[in-house]
Amino acid sequence: MVAEAQVKAQNNPYVDDKVVHFGFSLGVNFMSYNVTDSRDTVYGEVYHARVSNLLPGFEVGFITDVRLSRHLNLRLCPQLNFSSRTLKFLTESGNPVQGTLGNGNTADILSIPISIPLYLKWSAEREGNYRPYLIGGGGISYNVTRDREKPLCSNGLDYFVEVGLGCDFYFSWFKLCPEIKYQIGFANQLMPVSERPELVYPDDLYTRAISRLTNQMVSIVFNFE
Repeated sequence: MVAEAQVKAQNNPYVDDKVVHFGFSLGVNFMSYNVTDSRDTVYGEVYHARVSNLLPGFEVGFITDVRLSRHLNLRLCPQLNFSSRTLKFLTESGNPVQGTLGNGNTADILSIPISIPLYLKWSAEREGNYRPYLIGGGGISYNVTRDREKPLCSNGLDYFVEVGLGCDFYFSWFKLCPEIKYQIGFANQLMPVSERPELVYPDDLYTRAISRLTNQMVSIVFNFE
């Protein structure tokens, strides 16, 4: 009798028993780069690059969730992200680079990656109308903004791992699931000078100053299921 009363007091008490369910997600993200300088002398100088500005981005996605057990779910969540980053270039002595990027030492990089992540979601026991969970997985992404006319151009394809945590909140007709995730990319996102014969001095010094760019991202997402 006590168990029946608890079930009646819950919103949408049998939603987690579905073998397959769908949903969508909306969120904001902060995308950055892990920058590895080349440390080579480029036209008589050694240059350094770093991410100097992060602008909040936007993401939207679709959710397919498969119940594996009482506490474990498999989730496929393709999504589209919009974000922007600013790379700042300095000489070895800390002076701004005198180049061709507008004010000479910063490059704004717009990214619109299409991501296909696959997650495992481990959920705790439901308490009333909330249920915390952990999530982890990985996937691939492709950045559709590849402008070869700019001094810095992306390779496009990336693969990544992602971890996060969140909580299911149960309402009468749906679940609201806010979560925070951290993503680490592994593929070098910088298209090298050897693949860009159109680059000439001084535009090429920005690419020559960097040996490796890898993605990092923190996202705050609201899932509706």
